[in-house]
Amino acid sequence: MKAAIRVLTLLVLLAGGTAGAADTSGLNPIDQTMGSPDAKLTIIEYASLTCPHCAHFHETMLPRMKAEWIDTGKARLIYRDFPTSPQALAVGAAMVDQCAGNDRYFGVLGLLFQTQEKWVTAPNPLAEIKRIVRVAGITAADVDACLERQDLAGAIQARAMEGNKKYGIDSTPSLVIDGKLYPAFESYEKLDYALQDAWRAVSKK
Repeated sequence: MKAAIRVLTLLVLLAGGTAGAADTSGLNPIDQTMGSPDAKLTIIEYASLTCPHCAHFHETMLPRMKAEWIDTGKARLIYRDFPTSPQALAVGAAMVDQCAGNDRYFGVLGLLFQTQEKWVTAPNPLAEIKRIVRVAGITAADVDACLERQDLAGAIQARAMEGNKKYGIDSTPSLVIDGKLYPAFESYEKLDYALQDAWRAVSKK
């Protein structure tokens, strides 16, 4: 029961960063955003749902960054999948999250990161994902239908390739802050320092 309450709380908290439709110049059609489109800072996160370091970032640093930078209107987050090994599983999980829809996107993303170890190491990862996302109102039939969408799988992979070509993304998690690439941060303090530095730069414009 306590675990279920934690999951529901996570869905509610991250739903506060409801994904925005990709209607702003510079966004990929499948991008999901959190925060005001008028924010001075733009943070692009490249992550993989099968990446343990990405899960750690989402569990420990993202909540604080959201509270201090995104919810305050200073920054907007653009989330982009960059599937890593096992790549087929990473792409599949990313597809399920995309099919959850804008209103549930970040809640399901957080849920999949929180339970990553369970489904990545499960004898049947797909069955475990289906079980996990039920709490978000996603049925097994919804997951099966989603995974039939080869157009979505192609779009996720093409966007990752574009990230590699445009920004030099080759590992996860990677953040692009105001156009500058940063690899994984060791601590929130170092991330905040980079954000403060970028904030000072955009504030002078």
